Amino acid sequence: MELVVLGAGPAYSDQPGSIGSAYLVREAGEAVLLDLGQGAFPGLASTFEPSGLRGVFISHLHPDHFIDLIPLRHYLCRAEFQPTRRLRVLAPPGLDRRLDATYDLAGFAAAAFDFEPLAAGPWEAGRFTVEARRVRHAGESFAFRVATSGWPGPGLVYTGDCVDPEGVRPLLHPGDALLAEATFGPGPVPAGMPHLDGPTAGRLATSARAGALFLTHLRMSCDPDETARAAAEQYDGPVTVVRPGDRLAI
Repeated sequence: MELVVLGAGPAYSDQPGSIGSAYLVREAGEAVLLDLGQGAFPGLASTFEPSGLRGVFISHLHPDHFIDLIPLRHYLCRAEFQPTRRLRVLAPPGLDRRLDATYDLAGFAAAAFDFEPLAAGPWEAGRFTVEARRVRHAGESFAFRVATSGWPGPGLVYTGDCVDPEGVRPLLHPGDALLAEATFGPGPVPAGMPHLDGPTAGRLATSARAGALFLTHLRMSCDPDETARAAAEQYDGPVTVVRPGDRLAI
């Protein structure tokens, strides 16, 4: 499998070119998408034909993880395709209403998307098995493990946004790559903030015997190099702070 980082940014940033969370996982001509935050659609459209996605998995209902479903909807519904193409979107309940509200138009999202309410457990999406697990962040929030169906090799575990690494731990198999939010960089996480930092992600990678640690979603003012060093103090495997355009073998 290959992980293509379309976006790795937080909800807001002072960095030109910052793009919200969006991660394409592909294998042998098929792909699934984990989140689609602000500014991520152009990278998706230039990397993989969006109408060919086997599924779009949304971790939680914060706009920096789903708002570019709007340009994706336009792409599927307008002149590019006649008739409209459709995509399967698996997300916490209520995403359709939030998208409809942006245009004040009932059925806006359903014109292109077939919504399925996420629940814990495995989901089949083409050649992929995506296992979802509830985590603590905001409302219904999920972490995911993506693997190729029937293949015993390593998978990719994506934390989404979460406050408790132990909620993610049951998804991880030895050798899996861990894509972990590290919103608060080298740490610490302020009390009451439902996020992780680099050292916490490093400890999780060590306890799970992960094969690699990919850090993402750093907040504005957090230094990527300091964050990677702080994570590496807790984990002796490879540590990478991912950026849009990165292509990483799993």
